[in-house]
Amino acid sequence: MKKVLVMCTGNSCRSIIGEALINAKLDGVEAYSCGVAPSGKVNPNAKKVLEQNGIWRDEYHSKDLDEVIDIPFDLVVTVCDHAHETCPMFPRPIKKIHVGFEDPDGKEFVAFEATYAEIEEVLLPKVTAALKDN
Repeated sequence: MKKVLVMCTGNSCRSIIGEALINAKLDGVEAYSCGVAPSGKVNPNAKKVLEQNGIWRDEYHSKDLDEVIDIPFDLVVTVCDHAHETCPMFPRPIKKIHVGFEDPDGKEFVAFEATYAEIEEVLLPKVTAALKDN
């Protein structure tokens, strides 16, 4: 089982959606998420779009890197520029890719649906390709 970490700043929208989509759609891959400055909560619209698509899990929550740092990840994906620029060092070398998405936080629910669709269309193939190259 390959392990992927999806990082953004607040770990309330994009990285949670990415984590859920990878877990739901990519066989043989287990995803986690965290934030470089976690908000401590999942955005209600992010949760709603995941529930609407049948892939919400109660264990999804906003968390700090410290909560997942000891997991032996095969790939780290940053989904916002801030996380990309401040991506911390890991205990061992890990392949990293950056795939930026606009933050839907503070916008209407339709923005979350668009972010979900974009992450599914853009992120999943890039994660699959990066893991094959690993």
